[in-house]
Amino acid sequence: MDIQPRCLLPIEASLGEGPVWVSRDRALWFVDILAALIHRFEPDTGRLGSWTAPARPGWIHPSADGGFLVGLKTGLHRFDPGTGAFEPLFDPEPHLFTNRLNDAAVDHAGRLWFGTMDDDETAASGRFYRLDQRGCAALALPPVMITNGPAISPDGRFLYPVDTISRQIFKVPLAEDGRLGPASVLVTIEEGAGWPDGPVCDAEGCLWVGLFAGWAARRYSPAGRLLQTVEFPVANVTKIAFGDPDLRTAFATTARKGLDEAALAGQPLAGGLFAFDPGVAGFAAPVADPALRFGFASG
Repeated sequence: MDIQPRCLLPIEASLGEGPVWVSRDRALWFVDILAALIHRFEPDTGRLGSWTAPARPGWIHPSADGGFLVGLKTGLHRFDPGTGAFEPLFDPEPHLFTNRLNDAAVDHAGRLWFGTMDDDETAASGRFYRLDQRGCAALALPPVMITNGPAISPDGRFLYPVDTISRQIFKVPLAEDGRLGPASVLVTIEEGAGWPDGPVCDAEGCLWVGLFAGWAARRYSPAGRLLQTVEFPVANVTKIAFGDPDLRTAFATTARKGLDEAALAGQPLAGGLFAFDPGVAGFAAPVADPALRFGFASG
């Protein structure tokens, strides 16, 4: 199946990331981390709305109360697009000044799963966290330099965290109460194929991952078998999101980060928002529980 991604929006994002389809808006929301921008794109009309964040945003997710949660370098915030206001909620790592929040997902129970990373990309100070009605708890996974994901399987039974620098994607059993089983390595991206970036699952339970510096996105089976590679005309593919009313369009954010003038001349669409037909549907992104407790879990 020869898939040709098309550029919907040549926005020249420095580090486009965190795409999520919000059905109530019929829009794709995503961020430009280095430019500290949040974007809202309506495919039906081509309209783009943008807001400046008070610090670098890693992701944005809808909440069941009608608002949004945003992960900034300064911690979790509530965001109101109507006013453009950001309300600080909780910083899981106030003592790690160079860390920032990088990627996140919400499960069917409304729990928020997110990771942090060293913004200087030199120290293994990034951790994965779970935020639920009990509070915020660090997961029993080793610290890494750059976390991505996690992705969550459509049946809610597995978590897929990514250690970008080691090029490893993990598979972790997920219980109904949010407890995790032992992690195993699902995929190791081979050297020279790029770095695994943001992951997301489709409705069939397969895992899609963007490849930074890899010119592609890949689809893997739940057993870790490579099923499909979608090649892009740009090097840095960061994350996929399924959208449109039928959830059968794959949107992809990309980045200009790390590309010199010669590379950019050869990739004029770098940093653009792309779309392609993946041949499979996604599933509706769950919304965050308004009863999340913004503090450390007591037990």
